[in-house]
Amino acid sequence: MTINSKGAEVTFVQQSLKDMGYNIKKVTGVFDNSTKRAVLAFQRDNKIKLSGMVDEKTMEAIKTLKKGAKQPEIKIEPPKSKPATPNSTPSVVKPRVVPESNPFLPRGKVKGIIATAKRQIGVPYVSGGTTPKGFDCSGYVQYVFAQNGLSIPRTADVQYELGKKSTISAIEAGDLVFFHTDSSSYVTHCGIYLGKGQFIHASSSKGVRIDELSNDYWKKAFVAAKHIVK
Repeated sequence: MTINSKGAEVTFVQQSLKDMGYNIKKVTGVFDNSTKRAVLAFQRDNKIKLSGMVDEKTMEAIKTLKKGAKQPEIKIEPPKSKPATPNSTPSVVKPRVVPESNPFLPRGKVKGIIATAKRQIGVPYVSGGTTPKGFDCSGYVQYVFAQNGLSIPRTADVQYELGKKSTISAIEAGDLVFFHTDSSSYVTHCGIYLGKGQFIHASSSKGVRIDELSNDYWKKAFVAAKHIVK
């Protein structure tokens, strides 16, 4: 989240920082220079790398330290930490009600989504990354959709609220898949389903790549498939 970003997450950040005493002139839902300066001040106070953008570490700190901040319409839960690599073992997933919303991805855009996703193969993993210079998992998914004219939330746990819960056997190319890879949040990793049991994602170990859902690691970490194609 950076200059000119818009939406409920920006509203949440602005209101939270304002409630904590930072200089937010007006809660507008638009990430302006005033918001950037407040974010920089917050990062400095909390010993977070100064960037002026709300990466996942900054968002997590805001949610932890906010005092009475108003929640935006979209439910936002603690963001994910850096997803674990296939060399580690995901913790046990605790059952939770899966949020749902109507599918929104036009079927005619699916080929474009997949083509864009595959063009990023090999891009390295960068925590908080949202550009082809480096992606984290949710930044990658958001970028792919944005390149095809669709705006979706920034973090994996909020992206998890998109679409209808489905089974792996019922989802189709373009749908989303979600995983639990550590203990920081219920959903900590996400990817785009390609069909035939494969998904593409920004792996913390090897960057953007294609993996099999049947892989022992991903099979154990799997939380839910969300059908978003309409």
